[in-house]
Amino acid sequence: MRIGIDVGGTNTDAVLIGDADEVLATVKSPTTADVTTGVAGALEALGTTEVSAVMIGTTHFVNALVEASRLEPVAAVRLGLPATAALPPMVDWPDRLRTAVEGASYLCRGGHEFDGRPISDLDEEEIRRVAGDIAARGLRSVAISSVFSPVSAEFELRAAEILAAELGPGVHLSLSHEIGRVGLLARENATIVNAALRSLAVGIVDAFGGALLAAGIDAPLFLSQNDGTLMDVEQARRYPVATFASGPTNSMRGAAFLSGLTDCAVVDIGGTTTDVGVLVGGFPREAAGEAELAGVRTNFRIPDVLSLGIGGGSIVSEDGTTGPRSVGYRLPSEALVFGGSTLTATDLAVAAGYAKIGDPSLVSHIDPRDALRRIAERVAVTVDRMRTSSAPLPVVAVGGGSVLIPDRLPGFDDVRRPDHFAVANAVGAAIAQVGGEVDRVFSGARETVLDEARAEAVSRAERAGARPGSVRIVDVEEIPLAYLPGNATRVRVKAVGDLDLEKIDA
Repeated sequence: MRIGIDVGGTNTDAVLIGDADEVLATVKSPTTADVTTGVAGALEALGTTEVSAVMIGTTHFVNALVEASRLEPVAAVRLGLPATAALPPMVDWPDRLRTAVEGASYLCRGGHEFDGRPISDLDEEEIRRVAGDIAARGLRSVAISSVFSPVSAEFELRAAEILAAELGPGVHLSLSHEIGRVGLLARENATIVNAALRSLAVGIVDAFGGALLAAGIDAPLFLSQNDGTLMDVEQARRYPVATFASGPTNSMRGAAFLSGLTDCAVVDIGGTTTDVGVLVGGFPREAAGEAELAGVRTNFRIPDVLSLGIGGGSIVSEDGTTGPRSVGYRLPSEALVFGGSTLTATDLAVAAGYAKIGDPSLVSHIDPRDALRRIAERVAVTVDRMRTSSAPLPVVAVGGGSVLIPDRLPGFDDVRRPDHFAVANAVGAAIAQVGGEVDRVFSGARETVLDEARAEAVSRAERAGARPGSVRIVDVEEIPLAYLPGNATRVRVKAVGDLDLEKIDA
C-alpha cells in the first residue's frame, strides 16, 4: 500500500491506495498555517503505518516565491563571455523579487554554440576569483548557467567542481542544464529560483520526514514533480523548483485514474482557485516555451494550465461576483453554513442543494442561481480556451469545490464527476510514476537522432528509480532548426515507468 498527500491552500488531502490500485481510505482536513502539522494530522487520520511509500505534493516552494519570503540570496554565475554581456542575470525580474534574491552576479568566459563548439574556453582562474568574492560576501547558494549547456554541460560541471572546492562544504550549487531547457535567460532564471529555495527545501523535506516518523511510518518519502512524476527526498532538496506545479498536475493525473479517461479536459476546483488543464495520453499537456511564475520567466517542465480565482472558499461580493478573494483554510470558521459571517461559494452550493455541508438552514434565505450560473459560464469559457480543436471534449470535474458546477456546462454536455473526486489530487500523487526527459539539440540522421534520444530518456527514467521493463515513451517532439547547419534538430523525449519499490526496499 502507499499514501498520497496533496497540500492545498485550503485543504490537505490524503488517500491510501492498495496493492491493486484501489482507493482504500481518504482524508480531507484543513491546511494548517505551518502546513506540516496538517500533513501529520492527515497521516494519523488514515490509521495505518504499514505502507511501502508516501508521496507528497506541496505548495511550500511556489508560495515562498510568490510571497518573496524565506528566499536565500544567490550568487548568479553565467558562463558566456564575450557573448551575453548585454543582458545581465535577473535583468527582467520584478524589483521585489530581485531585492530578495540578488546576492551578486558574475559574467565569465565559457559557453558553447548549438553544436557543442566552445564560444570561449573556461578560465579556471577567473572562476577561482569569483569564488573568493562569493566567500567574501558570505553567499552560500550559487546558480551556474552556461550558454547551450543542455547541449554540452562540460563548463558548468567544471565550474561547479572549482566552486565547490573553493567554497567548501555547505554551499548549494544549482546547475542550469539539470533544471531548464534550451533558452539562456529563462533557464538561468529557473536556476536562480531553484538556488534561492535550496535552504528552504532542506528544512521542508526534513519536516515532512519528521511528520512521517511522528505518525509511526517507516517508508520512503517522495515528492511529486511538475510533470506528474516523482522524485526522492535527495532530488527534492536539490531541485525544489521542480515541484511548483505539482498541485494541478496531481489533480489531472488523479482525474485520469479515477475517470478512466486519458484524453479530456480537467477542471480542478479547490478552496481558492480553479485550475483547468488538458490530459493527453493520461499526462498533462505541457506548456510550450516559457512559463511565468511570480513575474519571472522560466522554461522548465510545467503543465499548460489556466487558473481562475474561484474556489469553495471564494468570497461572494454584493454584486454577485465570486472571487478572487478567498477565506482559504479559514472556511470552516468563516462560511455561513458553519456559523460564520462571510458569504462564500460553498454557501451557494449548499443553498442550491449541490452539496450537504454544514447547516443548510443558515443559507435558506439565499438565492444562489445567478451567482452559480456566472461561475459555470466562466469555467466553460476557460475550458474552451484550452481546447485545440472543435471535436467533442469530455470534462472531468474534480476537487472538493467541483460541487459548484452542474453536470453540464455551456458548450460541454459531457461533464463527469468520478468517485473520490474530492481527493483526486492526493490520488494523483499516490499513483505518480518515475520519469526521464531529454531536451537538447542533436545533429545527424533523423532516425539515429530519435533512437539516441529515446534511449537516453529511458535510461534517465531507470536511473531515477523506474522499474526496468516498465518504462515507455509518452511524448516525442522534434523541431528542425532550419537556420542552423548540419541537420540540427531540437528533440524532446519523455519516458515514464513504474516506481521500483523492491529496489527502494533493498
